[in-house]
Amino acid sequence: MSVDLIGFLGVVLVAYVVPGPDFLVVVRSAAEHPSKGRAAAMGAQAGLCVHMLAAAIGLSVIAARSPVVYDAVKLLGAAYLICLGVRAVLAARRAVRQRHESSAAPAESRSGGARWRSGFAQGFFTNVLNPKAALFFLSILPQFVHGGGSTTRQIFFLGILDVLIGIVYWFALAAVAARLRALLARPKFRRRWELTTGWLFIVIGVGVAAAA
Repeated sequence: MSVDLIGFLGVVLVAYVVPGPDFLVVVRSAAEHPSKGRAAAMGAQAGLCVHMLAAAIGLSVIAARSPVVYDAVKLLGAAYLICLGVRAVLAARRAVRQRHESSAAPAESRSGGARWRSGFAQGFFTNVLNPKAALFFLSILPQFVHGGGSTTRQIFFLGILDVLIGIVYWFALAAVAARLRALLARPKFRRRWELTTGWLFIVIGVGVAAAA
Protein backbone atom coordinates (compact mmCIF):
# COMPACT_ATOMS: atom_id res chain seq x y z
CA MET A 1 0.00 0.00 0.00
CA SER A 2 1.59 3.25 -1.17
CA VAL A 3 0.53 6.34 0.77
CA ASP A 4 2.26 9.56 1.76
CA LEU A 5 2.19 9.00 5.52
CA ILE A 6 4.48 11.87 6.54
CA GLY A 7 2.50 14.48 4.66
CA PHE A 8 -0.81 13.01 5.80
CA LEU A 9 0.20 12.97 9.47
CA GLY A 10 1.28 16.60 9.26
CA VAL A 11 -2.06 17.71 7.81
CA VAL A 12 -4.06 15.65 10.32
CA LEU A 13 -2.16 17.00 13.33
CA VAL A 14 -2.66 20.59 12.19
CA ALA A 15 -6.36 19.93 11.59
CA TYR A 16 -6.81 18.63 15.14
CA VAL A 17 -4.77 21.34 16.84
CA VAL A 18 -6.73 24.19 15.21
CA PRO A 19 -9.81 24.69 17.47
CA GLY A 20 -13.19 24.03 15.92
CA PRO A 21 -16.65 22.81 16.98
CA ASP A 22 -15.31 19.38 18.00
CA PHE A 23 -12.67 21.02 20.19
CA LEU A 24 -15.27 23.11 21.98
CA VAL A 25 -17.65 20.17 22.50
CA VAL A 26 -14.93 17.95 23.98
CA VAL A 27 -13.60 20.68 26.28
CA ARG A 28 -17.07 21.62 27.55
CA SER A 29 -18.05 18.01 28.11
CA ALA A 30 -14.81 17.16 29.92
CA ALA A 31 -15.18 20.22 32.13
CA GLU A 32 -18.54 18.84 33.27
CA HIS A 33 -17.20 15.32 33.86
CA PRO A 34 -14.18 13.36 32.54
CA SER A 35 -16.35 10.47 31.32
CA LYS A 36 -18.57 12.86 29.38
CA GLY A 37 -15.48 14.36 27.73
CA ARG A 38 -14.28 10.92 26.65
CA ALA A 39 -17.78 10.11 25.37
CA ALA A 40 -17.81 13.33 23.33
CA ALA A 41 -14.42 12.37 21.88
CA MET A 42 -15.71 8.93 20.88
CA GLY A 43 -18.84 10.51 19.41
CA ALA A 44 -16.79 12.94 17.34
CA GLN A 45 -14.68 10.12 15.95
CA ALA A 46 -17.77 8.00 15.26
CA GLY A 47 -19.07 10.90 13.19
CA LEU A 48 -15.74 10.96 11.39
CA CYS A 49 -16.18 7.28 10.56
CA VAL A 50 -19.49 8.11 8.87
CA HIS A 51 -17.70 10.62 6.62
CA MET A 52 -14.95 8.10 5.91
CA LEU A 53 -17.45 5.44 4.84
CA ALA A 54 -19.35 7.97 2.73
CA ALA A 55 -16.16 9.05 0.97
CA ALA A 56 -15.10 5.46 0.36
CA ILE A 57 -18.38 4.52 -1.34
CA GLY A 58 -18.77 7.81 -3.16
CA LEU A 59 -21.63 9.45 -1.30
CA SER A 60 -19.47 12.46 -0.44
CA VAL A 61 -18.93 13.05 -4.16
CA ILE A 62 -22.67 13.32 -4.65
CA ALA A 63 -23.03 15.68 -1.69
CA ALA A 64 -20.13 17.86 -2.79
CA ARG A 65 -21.49 18.20 -6.32
CA SER A 66 -25.00 18.99 -5.12
CA PRO A 67 -25.27 22.49 -3.61
CA VAL A 68 -28.69 21.60 -2.19
CA VAL A 69 -27.36 18.60 -0.25
CA TYR A 70 -24.28 20.47 0.93
CA ASP A 71 -26.28 23.50 2.07
CA ALA A 72 -28.83 21.30 3.85
CA VAL A 73 -26.14 19.53 5.87
CA LYS A 74 -24.40 22.84 6.55
CA LEU A 75 -27.56 24.47 7.87
CA LEU A 76 -28.42 21.45 10.03
CA GLY A 77 -24.96 21.56 11.55
CA ALA A 78 -25.17 25.31 12.11
CA ALA A 79 -28.58 24.96 13.77
CA TYR A 80 -27.26 22.26 16.08
CA LEU A 81 -24.28 24.39 17.17
CA ILE A 82 -26.51 27.40 17.76
CA CYS A 83 -28.86 25.21 19.81
CA LEU A 84 -25.95 24.09 22.01
CA GLY A 85 -24.92 27.72 22.42
CA VAL A 86 -28.39 28.92 23.39
CA ARG A 87 -28.66 26.11 25.96
CA ALA A 88 -25.33 27.15 27.48
CA VAL A 89 -26.33 30.84 27.64
CA LEU A 90 -29.62 29.92 29.32
CA ALA A 91 -27.71 27.74 31.78
CA ALA A 92 -25.54 30.75 32.62
CA ARG A 93 -28.63 32.81 33.38
CA ARG A 94 -29.98 30.08 35.64
CA ALA A 95 -26.63 29.85 37.43
CA VAL A 96 -26.99 33.46 38.58
CA ARG A 97 -29.94 32.43 40.74
CA GLN A 98 -28.32 29.30 42.16
CA ARG A 99 -26.15 28.76 45.19
CA HIS A 100 -22.65 27.36 45.11
CA GLU A 101 -23.88 23.85 45.87
CA SER A 102 -26.61 23.78 43.23
CA SER A 103 -24.39 25.27 40.56
CA ALA A 104 -21.87 22.47 41.01
CA ALA A 105 -24.49 19.74 41.10
CA PRO A 106 -25.82 19.36 37.52
CA ALA A 107 -22.79 17.52 36.19
CA GLU A 108 -22.83 15.15 39.17
CA SER A 109 -26.57 14.53 39.37
CA ARG A 110 -26.73 12.59 36.13
CA SER A 111 -26.04 8.87 36.03
CA GLY A 112 -22.90 7.68 34.28
CA GLY A 113 -24.96 6.26 31.40
CA ALA A 114 -26.85 9.52 30.87
CA ARG A 115 -23.60 11.53 30.88
CA TRP A 116 -22.04 9.17 28.37
CA ARG A 117 -25.02 9.25 26.03
CA SER A 118 -25.23 13.04 26.20
CA GLY A 119 -21.52 13.52 25.51
CA PHE A 120 -21.45 10.95 22.71
CA ALA A 121 -24.49 12.47 21.01
CA GLN A 122 -23.06 15.98 21.13
CA GLY A 123 -19.73 14.86 19.70
CA PHE A 124 -21.35 12.69 17.04
CA PHE A 125 -23.86 15.19 15.70
CA THR A 126 -21.37 18.07 15.80
CA ASN A 127 -19.07 16.09 13.52
CA VAL A 128 -21.49 14.20 11.30
CA LEU A 129 -23.34 17.46 10.48
CA ASN A 130 -20.11 19.21 9.56
CA PRO A 131 -19.78 19.18 5.75
CA LYS A 132 -16.16 20.31 6.03
CA ALA A 133 -15.31 16.95 7.58
CA ALA A 134 -16.85 15.22 4.56
CA LEU A 135 -14.91 17.45 2.18
CA PHE A 136 -11.68 16.61 4.03
CA PHE A 137 -12.09 12.95 3.12
CA LEU A 138 -13.23 13.86 -0.38
CA SER A 139 -10.65 16.46 -1.40
CA ILE A 140 -7.71 16.44 1.04
CA LEU A 141 -7.30 12.78 1.90
CA PRO A 142 -7.10 11.48 -1.72
CA GLN A 143 -4.06 13.70 -2.29
CA PHE A 144 -2.08 11.28 -0.14
CA VAL A 145 -3.27 8.18 -2.01
CA HIS A 146 -1.02 6.85 -4.77
CA GLY A 147 -1.50 4.39 -7.59
CA GLY A 148 -0.49 0.77 -7.42
CA GLY A 149 -3.21 -0.34 -5.06
CA SER A 150 -6.87 -0.14 -4.21
CA THR A 151 -7.92 3.50 -3.75
CA THR A 152 -10.77 2.49 -1.46
CA ARG A 153 -8.43 0.42 0.70
CA GLN A 154 -5.96 3.29 1.00
CA ILE A 155 -8.75 5.73 1.93
CA PHE A 156 -9.90 3.34 4.64
CA PHE A 157 -6.33 2.97 5.92
CA LEU A 158 -5.75 6.72 6.13
CA GLY A 159 -9.22 7.33 7.51
CA ILE A 160 -8.80 4.78 10.31
CA LEU A 161 -5.40 6.28 11.10
CA ASP A 162 -7.02 9.72 11.31
CA VAL A 163 -9.71 8.40 13.68
CA LEU A 164 -7.15 6.71 15.97
CA ILE A 165 -4.98 9.84 16.11
CA GLY A 166 -8.07 11.84 16.99
CA ILE A 167 -9.04 9.51 19.83
CA VAL A 168 -5.61 9.90 21.41
CA TYR A 169 -5.67 13.68 20.97
CA TRP A 170 -9.23 14.15 22.25
CA PHE A 171 -8.64 11.91 25.28
CA ALA A 172 -5.54 13.93 26.17
CA LEU A 173 -7.49 17.17 25.73
CA ALA A 174 -10.34 15.81 27.86
CA ALA A 175 -7.91 14.93 30.65
CA VAL A 176 -6.57 18.50 30.65
CA ALA A 177 -10.02 20.10 30.40
CA ALA A 178 -11.32 17.96 33.28
CA ARG A 179 -9.18 20.08 35.60
CA LEU A 180 -11.62 22.93 35.01
CA ARG A 181 -14.19 21.13 37.16
CA ALA A 182 -12.79 22.64 40.35
CA LEU A 183 -13.21 26.12 38.90
CA LEU A 184 -16.71 25.32 37.66
CA ALA A 185 -17.71 24.67 41.26
CA ARG A 186 -17.49 28.45 41.71
CA PRO A 187 -20.79 30.05 40.62
CA LYS A 188 -19.19 33.17 39.16
CA PHE A 189 -16.68 31.20 37.07
CA ARG A 190 -19.34 28.73 35.97
CA ARG A 191 -21.57 31.56 34.73
CA ARG A 192 -18.73 33.12 32.76
CA TRP A 193 -17.75 29.71 31.36
CA GLU A 194 -21.30 28.97 30.19
CA LEU A 195 -21.67 32.43 28.65
CA THR A 196 -18.31 32.33 26.88
CA THR A 197 -18.63 28.83 25.46
CA GLY A 198 -22.30 29.37 24.67
CA TRP A 199 -21.61 32.46 22.60
CA LEU A 200 -18.68 30.72 20.93
CA PHE A 201 -21.04 27.95 19.82
CA ILE A 202 -23.48 30.54 18.50
CA VAL A 203 -20.77 32.48 16.64
CA ILE A 204 -19.36 29.29 15.10
CA GLY A 205 -22.86 28.17 14.13
CA VAL A 206 -23.65 31.49 12.47
CA GLY A 207 -20.29 31.36 10.71
CA VAL A 208 -21.00 27.87 9.37
CA ALA A 209 -24.44 28.97 8.12
CA ALA A 210 -23.03 32.09 6.46
CA ALA A 211 -20.04 30.34 4.85
CA ALA A 212 -20.17 30.03 1.10
